[in-house]
Amino acid sequence: MNFTRRFTLIAAATFPTLASCEVKMPAVFSSHMVLQRDSPLKIWGSADPGEKVAVSIGGSTAKTTTGNEGRWAVEIPAMKADGGKPHQLEISGTNKIVLEDVLIGDVWIGSGQSNMEWSLKGSAQSKEFIAKANHDRIRLFHIPKVKANAPSTDVKAAWKTCTSANVPNFSAVLYQFGRRLHEETEIPIGLINSSWGGSPIEPWIVGENSSGQMYNGMIAPITRFGVRGTIWYQGETNVINKNGLSYTGKMKDLIEGWRRVFENKDMPFYFVQIAPWGNTRYADGELPALWEAQCATLKIPNTGMVVTTDLVDNIGDIHPRNKHDVGDRLARWSLARDYGKKDVVVSGPLYKGMKTEGSKIRLEFAHTAKGLESSDKKPLSEFQIAGSDGKFVPAIAVISSRSVLVSADGVKSPKQVRFGWHRSANPNLVNTEGLPASPFQTKDWTGGTSE
Repeated sequence: MNFTRRFTLIAAATFPTLASCEVKMPAVFSSHMVLQRDSPLKIWGSADPGEKVAVSIGGSTAKTTTGNEGRWAVEIPAMKADGGKPHQLEISGTNKIVLEDVLIGDVWIGSGQSNMEWSLKGSAQSKEFIAKANHDRIRLFHIPKVKANAPSTDVKAAWKTCTSANVPNFSAVLYQFGRRLHEETEIPIGLINSSWGGSPIEPWIVGENSSGQMYNGMIAPITRFGVRGTIWYQGETNVINKNGLSYTGKMKDLIEGWRRVFENKDMPFYFVQIAPWGNTRYADGELPALWEAQCATLKIPNTGMVVTTDLVDNIGDIHPRNKHDVGDRLARWSLARDYGKKDVVVSGPLYKGMKTEGSKIRLEFAHTAKGLESSDKKPLSEFQIAGSDGKFVPAIAVISSRSVLVSADGVKSPKQVRFGWHRSANPNLVNTEGLPASPFQTKDWTGGTSE
């Protein structure tokens, strides 16, 4: 046997012929998914280099040929929400994939740390909510916890219909948010939970040249998937890390980065102002500083904030169990801003400005609804006032139309006011919708109102 013939036989035995690569898609495409309405549908996957791929849904077909790396991507014209009519998505190459029960509607991401991750089964009134959680036109996608040093291309998850069997371990806040949207609009809603208890904000941020490991593993794989917006519940770890007012810049980086990679510069971003917690792991002054940083985030367009000072059943627990009101309040922002429900009040009172009137300070607020009230009908609580010496004393606060007049005996020339400015805050100022006022302080205030 000559050398050439012998090498050919060895090569054939050692390196068997590879089978052709089937057409594949990332996990975010599966039966029971929701595709984002009113925007071109981007659909992508892999196959053999040079393979012809056709994608069809709703009477539209797009064709392409894979490149040298075996990747393919197509774009289907935008589709309207059509009352929850189920569609088939067909992908054909050397093999054929048929995804069933695909809805056209709105897709929302829920992200953050443990209070976003917190399951429905662990929240207040869980049995009641789980029993009623059979919503054929709400779909759930739960991304598992994965860190990555570089942006990943896929996750291990699948879309599920929202049922009493599938919802117990899903994010309570995200579910309650989606439920309210669906009930109010009747539009199919897809919910993507991507959250990690204990995580600071930094690993979720995508930068120009580098990204956080949680963004890489749990957000990067879905950035080409069409979404309507994001809800965010995070910050407790950053209080412990004493980030204070610098958290505003981190939120700005997070929001702008996600808007960039999702190619949606106006993507709604609604977030929760973290709840009071009496534990001294929150150093004095650190929680109020982060609250102000969160209020300052409202200066970024298309953002909204939920206040939760009234939803704490145990001040010693960093995880308040009432998640349905949190989700409901987040939905208020979206219903008013994204779904045209202009009569929905989006927020409780947010500090807007002050002026001195003799020995009193008048405080002005945004989001007063039809006026201001005391939630328990008792005198307004947790107001403090200071004169030029900067020493705060308990203040008398009285509602005056849509503003509050604050004063104290012995303070003749008041300079500044604080409200609920400590880690165990539980003040009683609300608007006529029963939504609570956010804590604030008036000196060099950086907060916004998102009016």
